[in-house]
Amino acid sequence: MPETQTTPSLTPHDPSPAPAAAPSPAAAGAALAAPPPGPAAVRHVFDFAEGHREQAALLGGKGANLAEMTRLGLPVPPGFTITTAACREYLRTGAEPATLGGEVSAHLAALEERMGRRLGRGAAPLLVSVRSGAAVSMPGMMETVLNVGLTDSSVHSLAAWAGDERFAWDSYRRLIQMFGATVLGVDSGLFEERLSRARRAAHAPTDAALPAAALRDLAGEFQELVRAEGRRAFPQEPREQLDLAVRAVFDSWQGERARLYRRQERIPDDLGTAVTVCAMVFGNLGPDSGTGVAFTRDPATGQRGIYGDYLQNAQGEDVVAGVRNTVPLSELARLDPASHAELRRITAVLENHYRDLCDVEFTIERGRLWMLQTRVGKRTAAAAFRIACQLLDEGLIDEREALRRVTGGQLARLLFPRFDEEAAPAPLARGIGASPGAAVGAAVFDSATAAQWAEAGRAVILVRRETSPDDLGGMLAARGILTSRGGKTSHAAVVARGMGTPCVCGAEALEVDAANRRLTTAGGGVVREGEVISVDGGTGRVYRGEVPVVPSEVMEYFERAGQAAGAGSAGRAAASRAPQAAAPGAGAGAGAGAGAGELVAAVHRLMGIADRVRRLDVRANADTAQDAARARRFGARGIGLARTEHMFLGERRPLVERLILAETEAERREVLRELLPLQRADFTGLFEAMDGLPVTVRLLDPPLHEFLPDLTDLSVRVALRGAREAGHAGSAGEGAGAGDAGGAGDAAGRADARLLAAVRRLHEQNPMLGLRGVRLGLVVPGLFAMQVRAVAEAAADRALAGGTPLPEIMIPLVGTVRELELVRAEAEETVAGVARARGLALRIPIGTMIELPRAALTAGRVATAADFFSFGTNDLTQTVWGFSRDDVEAGFFATYLEKGVFQVSPFETIDVEGVGALVETAARAGRAARGDLKLGVCGEHGGDPDSVRFFHRVGLDYVSCSPFRVPVARLEAGRAAAGA
Repeated sequence: MPETQTTPSLTPHDPSPAPAAAPSPAAAGAALAAPPPGPAAVRHVFDFAEGHREQAALLGGKGANLAEMTRLGLPVPPGFTITTAACREYLRTGAEPATLGGEVSAHLAALEERMGRRLGRGAAPLLVSVRSGAAVSMPGMMETVLNVGLTDSSVHSLAAWAGDERFAWDSYRRLIQMFGATVLGVDSGLFEERLSRARRAAHAPTDAALPAAALRDLAGEFQELVRAEGRRAFPQEPREQLDLAVRAVFDSWQGERARLYRRQERIPDDLGTAVTVCAMVFGNLGPDSGTGVAFTRDPATGQRGIYGDYLQNAQGEDVVAGVRNTVPLSELARLDPASHAELRRITAVLENHYRDLCDVEFTIERGRLWMLQTRVGKRTAAAAFRIACQLLDEGLIDEREALRRVTGGQLARLLFPRFDEEAAPAPLARGIGASPGAAVGAAVFDSATAAQWAEAGRAVILVRRETSPDDLGGMLAARGILTSRGGKTSHAAVVARGMGTPCVCGAEALEVDAANRRLTTAGGGVVREGEVISVDGGTGRVYRGEVPVVPSEVMEYFERAGQAAGAGSAGRAAASRAPQAAAPGAGAGAGAGAGAGELVAAVHRLMGIADRVRRLDVRANADTAQDAARARRFGARGIGLARTEHMFLGERRPLVERLILAETEAERREVLRELLPLQRADFTGLFEAMDGLPVTVRLLDPPLHEFLPDLTDLSVRVALRGAREAGHAGSAGEGAGAGDAGGAGDAAGRADARLLAAVRRLHEQNPMLGLRGVRLGLVVPGLFAMQVRAVAEAAADRALAGGTPLPEIMIPLVGTVRELELVRAEAEETVAGVARARGLALRIPIGTMIELPRAALTAGRVATAADFFSFGTNDLTQTVWGFSRDDVEAGFFATYLEKGVFQVSPFETIDVEGVGALVETAARAGRAARGDLKLGVCGEHGGDPDSVRFFHRVGLDYVSCSPFRVPVARLEAGRAAAGA
């Protein structure tokens, strides 16, 4: 957050001093760098003038970018950075590095000499900010303390120096409040209660309207609060304040909200944070001062032009906290034209230098502009695609870099539905669309409730006046976020954009009453907690009730593009032409919102680039002709997994049950005869939908229990039938009617008893590791042969009809090459028989699914009997980890994520060290044994962006995923080829 920070030359009576010339990096480094403690010692402190932006791992993102701006000659207040290495040692040992205190003293002395002022002492006391800065941006997740150095004594000196008593007491109460909450752990709400009480007593609408006397009294109240709740007096030694603040920033790396954010964003826990110590410049010195946040382009839409928020007479946390409603940056042009023009010049320099959207924080101190931070700005998914294409057109980046600027996760968000505005009621209010998307849920007014209700399965919208970092848990749980204060740079907006959560900020017409759990509209209407509301993060509209949704314009684009490409194309050209096949903006729909055509054009363009450069093919997991057709429209280059067990559910299930329970060869053949035409029709539909593209058919691979009656239910049924029949026998007598009923009951009872005996015989304690896959094919004669025959006959029929079927047969759950050899021999004989009968040649590759560790470890031998491998990473993950997915995800995964055992579920993103190592080993060994071995993956990881890049790296030929994930996989395959 932008703090308000101090200049070496500013005097309280000089409202517009000339900017000081920035020192050269060499000169500044010579002035401020402390000599190393010893020849072998590791440095832990660096002046801003000594670093550059490539040192984020050491200096943190904030420190590295402050160094870069200093290097560029931009107006940055002087300061120094304590490295992430110092933090890591502190977290590991519980103590700072032995040399850190001396290094900080040397750099602080150099800073004091340059400023001509001493920390917290003298007629013009130097104050500093102490801020966190991780290598990866974590906005608002860790701690900041401003105005460090103020004491009961120096506050009077600051008032005299500034010629403004109110400013001095405002700065002091802020320090005590921040220090108490951040360093001493005092509940921040207790400070807010006293601040609210002071505003009421002074009839002040905002903090900025509090007079000096009220602020002086408030500082005293805050000190008493610190003494009572923090169990010590507020420190009056400036260096003690600095040291304690640095430790608090280190400690904040392990804070609950920081850990929660890292889990959400998949940031490693062992990076640590740097600490920047920067001379303060002040935005709360009056109407010619202020603070703001700016983006070089709109982070919500990608629209060109500087965007942001500004607050007069404020310190930086006021902007991001949303406690006061800001004005747009365009208003700064009226309030301070010179500063606005200088800000525009600097932001242009930064965007051209970083070649990307930049997020900057600045303070204006009595007409002088200071840059406090820059970073590559977080943006919405829509903005990411638009900006990548804009920068490509402007010549700042090339095509491959444009691909690296967007992600599959962002594309997935663009596929989500949007509100049907034609069917929407009149909105309750309209705020600022801070993070696009449609969200519907029950209104909740605190983060704890949001998390609890979401855990119970309810969709919720978190409603707050403004959010703070402490709200992160509720923000992660919510489908959408609504605040009555703040703008596009508020905490709620920045975090929501980073998470891809729809967010509406600054809905001023809504009065949020968190204490009474309700909001009130401008017209007096009331929405109470639990009532459903809908928020549109694109338009900023808020509705009562559930608003209908329609497909997004990007989803409609993929549907149109696929239809225009036609179903008859084959080869890679089919996929590469699909993005160019439809007019990018056509048919976006009235509800698509401004810029929908530009967004679709950007998606269209980047998908085309991805398809041109990617090496990995993308197939789909599809079991029906309808799914196959949709996958093809989305750009799938075939089917990588057709799960035949899904074809036997529903009304066909009794046939499989009969097959498994058949006691004679004749019974078994009869069932297989009935199943054959059904299977043939299934495969014919798939081959038609994917004509000219490969279709990999996995032979039956269910756990056996999925096709048998539940043992407990069947046992109860038999027991109850026995009890009823016993009762009938005792009361019915010997009449003819009773005899007939008894005969029917006896027949049903005998059938159930026979079924129960068979189910008991086949019952398994762990069906996922039991009679399934290749084992079922070897144990149940004729089952796999029937499926192979159906595949061959469907392919022959399709070929004779003029089509180009490309079937592949996959044998599941192979653990040893001998299993594969036995089933392959039977399959080849069956295919040859069909070919002879139909009078044509049939070439059907036969491969296996690698889903057991043994198959991966013996892949070289397995490859001698396989035309291809397809990695079944779902089961491979279960068997490598010893997890039953259904049990552990509902059981202890949340604890494992909480404790950092996992950064992300291994079922969501591939476990590179374990499962990934087996995939890489099997791929290498398989190719060594058979150079033309085709390699793919058909587990759910085939649609996960991080996993796709891993599969590219280890040399697989294709990934296969659900139809709706195909565009994501295509994009990520292109990004992998582009070096993402």
